[in-house]
Amino acid sequence: MSTAPKGYGELTASVSKQLATLRNDLPDVMKGFGDLARAASRDGALDRKTKELIALALGVAAHCDACIGFHVQALVRLGTTKAELEEALGMAIYMGGGPSAMYSANALAAFEEFSASS
Repeated sequence: MSTAPKGYGELTASVSKQLATLRNDLPDVMKGFGDLARAASRDGALDRKTKELIALALGVAAHCDACIGFHVQALVRLGTTKAELEEALGMAIYMGGGPSAMYSANALAAFEEFSASS
């Protein structure tokens, strides 16, 4: 069972700091990852918000709290509604079962936190 971090803002800030170290220490790898993320996220047949909702559902299914934090933060910036977020979480629960339900609760907590601060 998952336990939501005390704050997703704190979690994403901490992970961002460590990612900066990785960008310095592994520049080729992290540049490749960044290029991949930008290419995959670009508007195409699916818009950016839809792609972020997919990424969130995958982060939930993978039990990745940092992924949840970063993608929910992006979704709040993109104007995602709570109902849209919850429908994506419903798909994550459908595909991932009980563990995804627990991480969906974490994603909802992240949405509430980032929405309150935006």
